[in-house]
Amino acid sequence: MTTTTPMATTAEPLTKPPSAAPPRRGTASRRRSTPLTIAMLAVLAYFLLPLFWLLIASTKSTQDLFNSFGLWFSHAPQLLTNVKANFTQDDGVFVHWLLNTVMYAGVSAVGAALLAAAGGYGFAKFRFRGDRFSFNLVLGAVMVPATALAIPTYLLFAKAGLVNTPWAVILPSLVNPFGLYLMRIYAQDAVPDSLLEAARIDGAGETRIFGTIVLRLLAPGLVTVLLFTLVATWNNYFLPLIMLNDPNLYPVTVGLSSWAAQAQNGGAGASSDMLALVVTGSLISILPLVVAFLLLQRYWQSGLAAGGVKQ
Repeated sequence: MTTTTPMATTAEPLTKPPSAAPPRRGTASRRRSTPLTIAMLAVLAYFLLPLFWLLIASTKSTQDLFNSFGLWFSHAPQLLTNVKANFTQDDGVFVHWLLNTVMYAGVSAVGAALLAAAGGYGFAKFRFRGDRFSFNLVLGAVMVPATALAIPTYLLFAKAGLVNTPWAVILPSLVNPFGLYLMRIYAQDAVPDSLLEAARIDGAGETRIFGTIVLRLLAPGLVTVLLFTLVATWNNYFLPLIMLNDPNLYPVTVGLSSWAAQAQNGGAGASSDMLALVVTGSLISILPLVVAFLLLQRYWQSGLAAGGVKQ
């Protein structure tokens, strides 16, 4: 009888599977770019150094502004003294300027955001004759600088008798072509057509759909437009300068400019520390914007990222 050797039940593979490559050391360090780091530090210094100078300068008197190093404190800091003088100078007119600025910027920001949301939603979800031509006009209006429209706007408001009134600052600020364009792009993806059809089938009117459904879906983009308009109106100088003559109606930008002119020319009401008051007033005027950005930054960031990824 012949005997046979049993065959192996398992065969050794001819080739071994490639093992995972061990993580290379120093990968994170190789990803660092020295020129890019230097460029980013330069950009950071470009934006933060003026704010740092403003904070330091707000603690100095007018004499120390010229006699001490600009990026460090003087021997006698007086921030609280400057702040108190700001609110008491000219019978507290700085408080009126702040309240005027809050009113102009707040009403303009909310109104411009709502108008941009309504217009952007209309362009995104409705089709009508001349819609493309109208939207192209909006895109063209984005390229027109606001200073080019200042004189025609003044003549128009002068004919309507609205010069030297709050409406002369608020009404032009409600028109925001870039905000309308942004809301149109955002509404295309943020508002599903199926949801609108379901609401119409349930009997909801277009006004109710916009107020109860669309505005909630457009909230991140709405906050983005609101912040852009808030900053633009808060920092607006040229429009209030040509529209307003009453110092009690001035915003902070025009009011501080009038104080600076008094300090430079030595006009009536000018004091020896007027330049220090202008610098301190500039610091106080930016604090509400910082607070607004800190409170609304999560909505603002999500609004800017909208449309970046297609589902």
